[in-house]
Amino acid sequence: MAICELEFPAGLKTREFDNPEGLASALADHVAERLAAAIAHNPHGVATLVVSGGKSPVAFFQALAQKPIQWSKVCISLADERWVPTEHADSNAGLLKRYLFQGPAAEAGFFSLYRPTTTLDEAAAATDEALKELPKIDVLVLGMGDDGHTASLFPDSPNLAEALDLDSTRRCLPMLAPSIPHQRLTMTRSLLASATTPILSISGQAKLETLRKALAGDDLAEMPVRAFLNPSLEIYWCP
Repeated sequence: MAICELEFPAGLKTREFDNPEGLASALADHVAERLAAAIAHNPHGVATLVVSGGKSPVAFFQALAQKPIQWSKVCISLADERWVPTEHADSNAGLLKRYLFQGPAAEAGFFSLYRPTTTLDEAAAATDEALKELPKIDVLVLGMGDDGHTASLFPDSPNLAEALDLDSTRRCLPMLAPSIPHQRLTMTRSLLASATTPILSISGQAKLETLRKALAGDDLAEMPVRAFLNPSLEIYWCP
């Protein structure tokens, strides 16, 4: 692993890797280390990990699942979820079940964002209430789309302003992706920003250009990932 020499603002912690495998391995090592530290220092002996879904983090999930930490003391949740049952092919919870809750990590607890309610608004309200019981987020691993969204904080989504409001009391809101059919549930910025160790993991030249564009502006509604680009964020990138 090497310090990234890409042109990012001073103070932004960046790590560059040669390939996705190297990134996944290093990220898994780092996350496992931070979770073990959280377990050791938390008075209740627990640690909370929040991750993003999609295809990109699969190799990271597989590497992390084999780490020898006290998984029974780890609670895992998702930054966002499609409003579909776990059995659905597009469920992020289902993705975690297949790739992260395996081997040693099968002992970890899971906090689901999905609720089988009649409407998306009802699901978001129920999840919002349930999230009051989620322990403080120790490690957050976000991804980023080519449009500058992160979690399910999509540009032009009807609830985006409230979701990005740091003073909002909501922990979960319904969101709509502009070109993807499934309705979404997302943790809000106010909840995600509370993470002790926030990480952004991206790969590919297109994502790098998106990140550079995000760093060059300050309109959160245009590129919601900007809400998290601060000195506390650690950025992992590979071609």
